[in-house]
Amino acid sequence: MTPQEETVILEARDILGRYLSQNPVLGSWQAVLDYCAVAVRGPVEQFHVLYLDRKNRVITDALMSVGTVDHVPVYPREVIKQALMLNASALILIHNHPSGDPTPSEADLSMTKEIQKGCKYLGLTLHDHIIVGAGTELSLRGLGKI
Repeated sequence: MTPQEETVILEARDILGRYLSQNPVLGSWQAVLDYCAVAVRGPVEQFHVLYLDRKNRVITDALMSVGTVDHVPVYPREVIKQALMLNASALILIHNHPSGDPTPSEADLSMTKEIQKGCKYLGLTLHDHIIVGAGTELSLRGLGKI
């Protein structure tokens, strides 16, 4: 990315953050994907969780981990712990693939299943796991993996 593009993305993230704090509802699936496309990008993998209340309003977008160009450590225990601390009812997992290819790895699928098991056991809803690629976002729910 050019320095100008990085500046634009940082400004867009700031605007989105202000918007979410005033209007904490992502009113459509397209709004969720648009948010993910701007908020979770970069030269290294980042793992975010959108924690939602009972009405699917965003409580917070938590950056849980930053990794390398092809890996980000994710700890299901920490994802669930944060949900309980925030009194969240639902979650949307989000991470990026800097390579641009949003195809999930076996590690992505395995980690998602672990978090899904923990959510189910504790009465939390895992809505989706979205992987952000170059110009496209992939939904594991849409693929039938959740």
